[in-house]
Amino acid sequence: MNFAFDAQVTAALFDDAGAVFALGDGSVRFEDKTRVEAHDGAILCAAVHPSGDGIVTGGDDGKVVWSRRDEDAMVLATARNQWIDAIDASPASGLVAFSFGRTLSVIDPGETAFRRDFQHERTVSGVAFEPKGRRIATSTYGGAALWYARIEKQQPVKLAWAGSHTGVAFSPDGAFVVTTMQDSQLHGWRLKDAKNLRMGGYPSKVRSLAFLANGQLLATSGAQGAVLWPFIGSNGPMGREATEIGYDDTTLVNLVSARTDQGLLAAGLTDGRIWVAHPAAQGLNFIKAEKGPAIAALSLSPAADKVAWADEEGAAGVLIL
Repeated sequence: MNFAFDAQVTAALFDDAGAVFALGDGSVRFEDKTRVEAHDGAILCAAVHPSGDGIVTGGDDGKVVWSRRDEDAMVLATARNQWIDAIDASPASGLVAFSFGRTLSVIDPGETAFRRDFQHERTVSGVAFEPKGRRIATSTYGGAALWYARIEKQQPVKLAWAGSHTGVAFSPDGAFVVTTMQDSQLHGWRLKDAKNLRMGGYPSKVRSLAFLANGQLLATSGAQGAVLWPFIGSNGPMGREATEIGYDDTTLVNLVSARTDQGLLAAGLTDGRIWVAHPAAQGLNFIKAEKGPAIAALSLSPAADKVAWADEEGAAGVLIL
């Protein structure tokens, strides 16, 4: 199934019913051709709604919006005169977290009166829930911060490392936090003792990362192949070297996507191709072999049987594996 959108795709996701695309013209497009006008401006970030029905998006209109196939767009929160820069949602706790400027906000779509706002010293660039949905990690200049989602007055746990941190993720076991950085590297912390994990050597900026194989591997973009860091045992990648699959010196891996409970990895390249592979096996399967504009959005389905993708010029599709 292929699409030709008249705006760039900001995100490609899978909710419980199929693929969903968030666009730079403020609309949300579903695999069944349903179109929802969500924002007065561009969609900057998106996540699957905690219920699994539709997606929540943040826009440059300062709104957080829930879009579903059979309903009008619902505004869940606003940040006046601000852009919504990052968003995440937790199926475990039912909460949605988003950032604007130096603020992290947490809302409960099922409890309209609930909202928590947490302030940072610098702009918040990334937001991620822990697997249980009780804590939230944010990335900012100088490191990361950990907040409890529902506690109103608190001081965050600060994880310090010099430089600009552009995105953040928890490991599936909740034991590690990993950030992407502006200067073409990752950084991580083991939470039980705040020990630093230095994860460098990339030729370009790391735009995306994904855990797979029950959390034993972390795959990232930013190199000529997909970089794989081992996260086995209590030490994670400490003292271990990364490996690389799908190496091709003519292109870069722009995006990766995986599912924690699956062993399959999808990679979108800057030359427009897409491959999938099981890191434990040999060989790649190019599910989109024709070259073109760089892949700008990529998502592996929860069952690891489909890939939703889009390129920088608005072409998009859903590929069955």
